[in-house]
Amino acid sequence: MKRFSAVLFWSVLISSVAVLSASLALPPLASAQSEASRVVLQGGGETIVLEPYAPNVLRVSISMDDAAARSAPGYGIIAKPDPAGWSATEANGSDVYKSSRMTVTVNHPRGAASTKLFGNTGTSVFFRGSAPWAHIGFETNDGKKLVEMKGWGQAVYNHKDGTAQLANDFRPSDPKSFVMSASFSSRDDEHYYGLGQNQEGYLDRRGHAINCAHDYLAAAAPTVCVPFMLSNKGYAILWDNPAKTKIEAGFNEQTRFESQAGNRVSYFIIAAGNADEIYAGYKLLTGPTHLLPKAAYGYIQCKQRYSTQEELLAVAKGYRDRHLPADMLVVDWFYYTKMGQMDMDPKYWPDPKAMNKQLHDMGFETMISVWPRFTPESRYYDTVNKNGWFEKLADGTPENGLPYDRAGSDIDTTNPDAAKWYWNIVHTNIMSLGFDALWADETEPDLPPNGAFLHVGPGTQYFNVYPYFHTKALYDGYRKDEPNKRAAILSRDAWLGAQSNGTIFWSSDIYPTWDTYRRQIPTGLDFAATGLTYWSNDTGGWQWLPSVHKPAHPPLLDPSDARKVVGGYDDYPELYTRWFQYATFLPIMRTHGSREENEVWSYGKGAEPILEKYLRLRYELIPYIYSLGYKTWETGAPFLRALPLDFPDDPKVADMGDEYMFGPAFLVAPVTEQGATTREVYLPAGSDWYNYWTSEKVKGGQTIKVDAPIDTIPLFVRAGSIIPFGSMVESTHDKQSIAKVRVYPGADSSFTLFNDDGVTYAYENGAGSITHLKWDDGAQKLTHEGAAAWSDSDSSIVEVVGQK
Repeated sequence: MKRFSAVLFWSVLISSVAVLSASLALPPLASAQSEASRVVLQGGGETIVLEPYAPNVLRVSISMDDAAARSAPGYGIIAKPDPAGWSATEANGSDVYKSSRMTVTVNHPRGAASTKLFGNTGTSVFFRGSAPWAHIGFETNDGKKLVEMKGWGQAVYNHKDGTAQLANDFRPSDPKSFVMSASFSSRDDEHYYGLGQNQEGYLDRRGHAINCAHDYLAAAAPTVCVPFMLSNKGYAILWDNPAKTKIEAGFNEQTRFESQAGNRVSYFIIAAGNADEIYAGYKLLTGPTHLLPKAAYGYIQCKQRYSTQEELLAVAKGYRDRHLPADMLVVDWFYYTKMGQMDMDPKYWPDPKAMNKQLHDMGFETMISVWPRFTPESRYYDTVNKNGWFEKLADGTPENGLPYDRAGSDIDTTNPDAAKWYWNIVHTNIMSLGFDALWADETEPDLPPNGAFLHVGPGTQYFNVYPYFHTKALYDGYRKDEPNKRAAILSRDAWLGAQSNGTIFWSSDIYPTWDTYRRQIPTGLDFAATGLTYWSNDTGGWQWLPSVHKPAHPPLLDPSDARKVVGGYDDYPELYTRWFQYATFLPIMRTHGSREENEVWSYGKGAEPILEKYLRLRYELIPYIYSLGYKTWETGAPFLRALPLDFPDDPKVADMGDEYMFGPAFLVAPVTEQGATTREVYLPAGSDWYNYWTSEKVKGGQTIKVDAPIDTIPLFVRAGSIIPFGSMVESTHDKQSIAKVRVYPGADSSFTLFNDDGVTYAYENGAGSITHLKWDDGAQKLTHEGAAAWSDSDSSIVEVVGQK
């Protein structure tokens, strides 16, 4: 067994560790990390690298290719290794690596590689494993078990496993690729959250096989792969492989990750005492979640599609004439003359610059869809092709979707030159017309890259990284060329670190059904649990409404005066209203859909006042929501939260996907059953709760039946909460004062209120006003320090629920 280390563990030479001299170490590789920041173990034909990033964050890399094991982490990981506080030793034949937070114990083969190491002697004549055995255990320093890596694999493509065809996805010049896998222990009471977007309708990933890949054609609705998984046992795993990955969570007392391509197993373990500490680790590794422009926290009005300049201005006028709040209007696709032409058809958009000025004067910002595709007839196709900037086949020709898809080819923004060029043409041709935000549509990319090739390598190996590079191209452009404007980039897909690119994510082209709406709740909770806060969906569903839909129960809203929009879908005004109520309590509130009209006055006289009620409530809550966004920037923690993140000791919420926390205060329980006017709500143990609508106080740890007429979403507030409410405004560009600060007594608490210009990145350098609010439940008193958040007396602003 050989051990290599260029520096003998930085501060103290551990005499018990057998270390070969530095002269025996392999020569440094250009892609390798510094040997001073990690432990390298060898024996039995494999190299195992332990690389710390914080006392509670450790990367493990394993391969039978020594250079691959030593190579740096993959795309999306921006942190640098930090070995401070870590030390190594040997004990009882095991290698032990320890910090103030974690003890890592490695058992693996010692000595030359042998076929016996790959399987047991009786069966290995015919059946053997693909890699030497290795076992790595992770514990807290007080002996609490976190997780164990029980084995790993590095399998050549073969017919037995049904992977032989994957070998055809690589060129002779590409590095050798394998199916890479690892198995981790799973306890009977272990639950898992995160792993991007899967829309099948469950919260707990345990007992499910997840195909971690960007798949527009997935069974329930499009999937998005972000391989970051939280366990309720005090740790998270970040799987560092961008290929299509199968994750089998909690089967046979183990959780298994298997990626279709790669040459090393690489993963991070984050140990934590609570969920927020896990997100601090995710932020350290992949970057912060920047504040969006304040307009993005308001209301985003969209449909498929506003076809003319005149139509968009009429919608804006409709909101302002009704004195309804709204902040952003969206121009969806086919405003151009050709896909990739980067123009606006003057027949329908005669003066977009003047239009945007008019909308800005009315307090609106505008978002416009930009696609990464270019048809051969478009003006930039030849330029992109000549420079080799398309996603391409092995012979160098651009990949396309023919014969059925005639929208051209995707630009390969994993190429830095292509990325800069793409931003420049978007900025010059589109943003120069006065648009504020970009909708980066089809960021899968639209043409799946498996079997094709990107600048970074074979598409099968780098299948999931495109949305990270594509949104980064736009975000970097904003920071360079629009220094006084925050990026807001709507993206269909994501990858590790994409939250740092000024991004909003949405759940793609979903159906306008009760079933879809019901499944959106756990879908969004797992997506946010992955560490990507700004998730949303197309409120009301994107696909066309069926011509006829007869509900199981009498509709709660009369559809007769909305037939122009809903046709024969009798219960659609009810569905849209319930969906809109839910959307009010999402990080991003955005409506969209393939309906002739899609404004709050489009769904009948019964629906209109209810939709207006929740639209106004959203704007009253802007100070609360915006402050939560600031906290997320500081900490990395999402504010759309599955209940087990905040109530890990309550087993009843482990797989509760139809309720959630919106920030620290609100428990939201959307009504998802057609015709229902009541629903059961579970109030987590460990807190008392207040019915938001009635102020009735209820003890936690019980399920209650709640009235939910069509104008009411069941909404509870956690005892001890402090909620700032703003004055009514029609746009976040209007000056909004603090109208009241409502306290729900029952526990000591605090809340940080943040405000700034809402537009620039000056907050990153300390700009903005911060007010610390503190509730002393014993004294029944609210105090505040820092910036003055209101000018009126406390007695006129502060409202304590239950006090007269």
